[in-house]
Amino acid sequence: MAQTYGGQAVIEGVMIRGARAMAVAVRRPNGTLAFTSYHLGSMYTGAVRRVPLLRGILVLWETIALGMRALAWSAAVAVDEPAEDGREAGHIDAGMWLGIALSMTLGVGLFFLVPVLATAWLERYLSSVWVVLLEGTIRLGLLVGYVWLMGRSDDIQRVFQYHGAEHMTIHAYEQGRELTVQAVRRFPKEHPRCGTSFLLTVGVVAVFVFALLGDPPLWWRLASRVVLVPVIAALAYEAIRFAGFHLDQPFVRWLFTPNIALQYLTTRVPDDEQIQVAIASLQRAVEEDARAGVPNGPTAAR
Repeated sequence: MAQTYGGQAVIEGVMIRGARAMAVAVRRPNGTLAFTSYHLGSMYTGAVRRVPLLRGILVLWETIALGMRALAWSAAVAVDEPAEDGREAGHIDAGMWLGIALSMTLGVGLFFLVPVLATAWLERYLSSVWVVLLEGTIRLGLLVGYVWLMGRSDDIQRVFQYHGAEHMTIHAYEQGRELTVQAVRRFPKEHPRCGTSFLLTVGVVAVFVFALLGDPPLWWRLASRVVLVPVIAALAYEAIRFAGFHLDQPFVRWLFTPNIALQYLTTRVPDDEQIQVAIASLQRAVEEDARAGVPNGPTAAR
C-alpha cells in the first residue's frame, strides 16, 4: 500500500516527517533558511507502528513529541538565536513537558468533559442516544469555534499559511511533479490526511463510541470521556488512513467532505517564500531518508 510524507507548520517554517527522519526548514529573520533534522528511532518506525489501532495511539504521541521538538527549534530561530544547520531538532525541557501536560488536560476538559456537563441535565427528558448526539454536537461546535478564534490572530494566520504551503507541496510530491513554486502553486491547500481532519474525525467517532455505553451514572460518563480518548484516537486514525488510500471512491470522498471543509479555517494561501520553505523541508526529509536507505519517491514514507 502506497504511503506518503506528512508534516505540520511551525513558527515561520514547516516540519516534514519522513520514513526514517524528521526535517524542519525555517525562515530566519534575515531571510535565509535554517535547517535541522532528527533521525527517528524504533519507537516511531518499528513493527508496532504497523499494528492497526496501536499505531493510531503511537501516531498521536508522535504528533505531540515530534511537533513540540520542531516548535521548540523554530521558536529559537524566530527570535534569532544561533541555529546552525544540524541533524538534531530542539530538545523538549521540563517546562515544555509541563506545558504539554497542561494543554492536554485543558483540551480534554474543554472538548470532552464540558459537553457532558452541559448536557447532563437533559437525561431526565431525553433518551441517552439523543443526549450523546447533543453532547457530540456541542463538542464539534467547540472545536470549530476554537479553530475559528485562533485564526483571528495575525501570527496564527501566518502559521496557517505555512500549513497550506505544506499541504500544497506534499500534493505536488505525491503527484510526481517538480518541486518548484510554480508547480506547487497549482495544488489545493487542503489535504485529506491533515491533522485538522483527524480532530474532526475524533469528534464524530466519539459520538458512536459513547453511544455504545448506554446511560451510565454521571461520574462514569465523565471518567469514560477521559479513559476512552486513546481508543477514539486509534479508531479515528484508522478511518483517516483508510480514506487517504480510497479517495478514488466517490462515497469516501463524500463522507470526508466536512474534513476538507474544516481546513478552510486552518489553512491560508501561502506566498512564494513560504512555499519555498515547505519545498526545502520536504527535500531535506527525502535526502535524510535516502541516507537511511529509503528509496526516493512518493511511496517512500509513511
